Amino acid sequence: MRFGSLPLDEALGAVLAHSLHLPGGTFRKGRVLTADDLERLRAAGHTAVAAAKLDGSDVAEDAAAARIAAALLGPGLSASAAYTGRVNLFAEAAGLLVADAARIDALNLLDEAVTAATLPSLAPVEAGQMAATVKIIPFAAPEEVVAEAERIARDGGPALRLAPYRGIRAGLLQTTLPGTKPGMLDKTVEVTSARLAAVAGELVLERRCGHTEAEVAEGLAALAAEGLDLLLVAGASAITDRRDVLPAGIGLAGGTVVHFGMPVDPGNLLLLARLGGVPVLGLPGCARSPKLNGFDWVLQRVAAGVEVTRADIMRLGVGGLLTEIPSRPLPRAEAAPRAPRIAALVLAAGLSRRMGANKLLADDGGVPLVRRTVEAVLASRARPVTVVTGHQSEAVRAALAGLPVSFVHAADHAEGLSASLKAGLRALPAEAEGVLVCLGDMPRVPPAVLDRLAAAWNPLEGRAICVPTFQGRRGNPVLWDRRLVPEMLELTGDQGARGLMARHADQLCEVAVETDGVLLDVDTPEALAALRT
Repeated sequence: MRFGSLPLDEALGAVLAHSLHLPGGTFRKGRVLTADDLERLRAAGHTAVAAAKLDGSDVAEDAAAARIAAALLGPGLSASAAYTGRVNLFAEAAGLLVADAARIDALNLLDEAVTAATLPSLAPVEAGQMAATVKIIPFAAPEEVVAEAERIARDGGPALRLAPYRGIRAGLLQTTLPGTKPGMLDKTVEVTSARLAAVAGELVLERRCGHTEAEVAEGLAALAAEGLDLLLVAGASAITDRRDVLPAGIGLAGGTVVHFGMPVDPGNLLLLARLGGVPVLGLPGCARSPKLNGFDWVLQRVAAGVEVTRADIMRLGVGGLLTEIPSRPLPRAEAAPRAPRIAALVLAAGLSRRMGANKLLADDGGVPLVRRTVEAVLASRARPVTVVTGHQSEAVRAALAGLPVSFVHAADHAEGLSASLKAGLRALPAEAEGVLVCLGDMPRVPPAVLDRLAAAWNPLEGRAICVPTFQGRRGNPVLWDRRLVPEMLELTGDQGARGLMARHADQLCEVAVETDGVLLDVDTPEALAALRT
């Protein structure tokens, strides 16, 4: 890869190294320079540009990141589209991220061009939470480096996977001594139920008995007979030795103590045992509190179906000092990075004046044109998908029968495009952070384009409006940050939101795509005939 100041005559196809402000707009870092771009640069007085020029052995940053991410990706994880050499990996369900640390290290040691960052192995994740990211540092990576990174990531199976919570059913046995307060036992039930719910489990049974070996054995046998996935024992007095009352009771019931104690504080006095193939956990006293302790770490693994061995527990010492962490289980859940919440609007309310008939109902390979458009939107990550109807609304709804979309009717659709747009914007869910405005007569926009726009969206980095371009021409759909919706609601007549792009040029990001589908809308019979061919 050639990097540095390039004469404009040698810069065709080069990647812009730094953003440039030009009359009429900004060329952002990472832009692949076209012939039209070079003419604009010349007109602005530039003779050279700081850029990277790839050669035949280079893999462009987005392609390299996408290849390596695909090799890393295991079950239960999904990948964003690549943008600026980055692909983010997200959990598809709640569970634990299982990472092969040795292979992640090997990948990062391969070459400075390639990086992969993950959460710690066996870290709890929520659905939609970011679990890892792949970033190509320069604008390209050598083909041999990318190929070797793929090999490292794939050898022995994917280096990253999700172990989803299985929905375990648990029973709790609590022992009592004279003076044991029922309120403490009730609180333990409440806290334990909440802990299990946090890992998609359920406390289905609770029993209480005296603090003797025989009564513990009898109580455990009764719980074991219910076919539960996990047995929990909370003693009125803490376990102090593997020959104490609770472990002895487990042995009397036919169980086996696997390990006692753990290098995690709070949580040192945890007991791991098995009874008839079912894990049994003797709880440390701190488990009666909702604060994070070593019991949480073991419970998460059991709930996700990850085997817990004696050695696993003994290796928890590094990072095991939790005393100063005033947090509850799953402390990362609220603030953890996650997939952006991008909704989609499909505008399907127009009168089709130039077509002579409702273009949205036209046949497109045996499927109504609007259905083809909406199916493509549904194949993207954008959710929810809302269709705005107006002209012949019942027929449009019928064309979309069975699809998981919601509808909103623009009663004033005859007033122009802005009326349909505003009707859809008013229906946006409160949690939507951005909105993809899609046109119902553009059935050739692939789902990957929508996902690439979502990957580009980052208002903090100046990308609040993301518009696709094909060979330098802007198209549709356009992704808008939620903060711009109030201005969009002020539009009138048949104007779209294009005027806002000029007003917020510093927040606009052009996303180059490889399909002319972003330019193809069907407004006339000739356009429909061309689409069909």
